[in-house]
Amino acid sequence: MRLTFLLFLLLTPLQALAAEPFAQATVDDGGDIVPGRQVYVTVDVFAPDFFTSPPQFPLFDLPNALVTLPDERAQNLLQTVDGVQYSGIRRRYAVVPQMPGRYVVPPIEMELGYSADGKPARGVVTAPSVSFVVQGSPGMQERVAFAARKLTIGQTFDRDPASLKAGDALVRTITITAEDTQAMMIPAVRGGTVAGLHEYVKQPKIEDGIAIGRAMASRRTETVVYTADAVGTYTLPEIDYDWFDVDSHREDTASLPAVPVTVAPAPIRQTIAPDAGAQDDGRPAHVDRQRLAIGMLSLLAAAALVWLGRRLAPLLVERVRRLRQRYRASHAFRLRQLKKTIGSADEMAVYAGLQEWSRDQGYRSLEDWANDGPRDLRLQVDLLSRSLFRSDDSKVDRHVLQKSIDFRRAVSVMNSELLPPLNPSGQQR
Repeated sequence: MRLTFLLFLLLTPLQALAAEPFAQATVDDGGDIVPGRQVYVTVDVFAPDFFTSPPQFPLFDLPNALVTLPDERAQNLLQTVDGVQYSGIRRRYAVVPQMPGRYVVPPIEMELGYSADGKPARGVVTAPSVSFVVQGSPGMQERVAFAARKLTIGQTFDRDPASLKAGDALVRTITITAEDTQAMMIPAVRGGTVAGLHEYVKQPKIEDGIAIGRAMASRRTETVVYTADAVGTYTLPEIDYDWFDVDSHREDTASLPAVPVTVAPAPIRQTIAPDAGAQDDGRPAHVDRQRLAIGMLSLLAAAALVWLGRRLAPLLVERVRRLRQRYRASHAFRLRQLKKTIGSADEMAVYAGLQEWSRDQGYRSLEDWANDGPRDLRLQVDLLSRSLFRSDDSKVDRHVLQKSIDFRRAVSVMNSELLPPLNPSGQQR
């Protein structure tokens, strides 16, 4: 009896010590995989009790494939293993293979913070390696097809293409929308050039997370501006857009019809030819000729300004875009955005915003940044972590959190502790 009791006392702490964080990885292929089709690699990270800081999911290299981490909200999990309750966080990697073959996802190491016997602890977990096989589809040969679901293509014009005048501009907008893919993977449209029409292709716009009913889709928008200097009839050719339908498992083609463009002469102001002698009102003929010459010069100057404006407009737009980017990247703007997030967003979005802010300030983690700030900041970040990852009834005072985030303090380089001492020999004395 005493021996059994002693064994129980010895095994109990061993079981507690076994409660360590761990990770799992699975491949969501949804059936046969072909080149160009998006494959999801799901990674679940578990920690005993609760997380004090979420795991950092790094990107990994995979030959002949594009790997991204979609901007999706992490999923919270709960799991009990050997009587120990674990909190979990799930993220999905999107992998787009470029050719047939076997793909092996390497082990993924992630840093995290968790609670160990009521005390914060740091750890590293490794998601195991997983693999999947990409099959070659009939007819694909050596090229890579764009694979997706429910692809649609459409076009609009800013005016009737059959009612243009010489010198007018026609703006054509083409949109490609598809599910189960990413906007950056949607190929460009090959519309072809048209003799007699000048064209200017703008930078494409790509968007992910577009709600279409209950589904989420991605979209690529292309804008082309056509101008014609000569009168005539032109035809924008038909567009064939090849893609691979993962539902029917075959190649398909989405098409846009050919569009006729008619350019008529530009309107000309009617004038009355002057007489050789004096006019009916008694003015000399040379006065009217001077006014006519001034009018023609004015028209030429206006045409030159229009031509110059069309050439400078792209440069001005690019300049405004850069100034806007610089402003949005400034400390004051990003601080206001963070305070707005704290005031109105959900707690997970607030946590993600604080975490990004702390990294931009040069800290390793949100916990390090909070510890270097005022006491109110440390308290509110701790309450937020408990509310999210421990599921208790902690309430964050958002007003206090907004007031405590803007502090300026000298922050050392994140890897400064790895630098060698300046005077090793002197320190050994």
